[in-house]
Amino acid sequence: MNQDFDLQCYGCNSAEFIAQIQGCITYQLSGANMVVAGLMSDAQEEMASGSAIGVERARQTLNRAKLILGEIMDGNLIANVAR
Repeated sequence: MNQDFDLQCYGCNSAEFIAQIQGCITYQLSGANMVVAGLMSDAQEEMASGSAIGVERARQTLNRAKLILGEIMDGNLIANVAR
């Protein structure tokens, strides 16, 4: 993907973000669905600030959650870790 697009859409490099997700303890213990749930909670907090910056950050956070969902659907991330 285009680096400018990534920064506008996600606020970060999408490939690096996915690599970070794969290394995080939440993903390793619970799966990507829990990471998405956490991002959605983060977006709620960002929107609650009421500022334009908070709304923009919430938009990018929700885009990152959608990116993860796309990776799950493509079979690149594990949705849930078997217990």
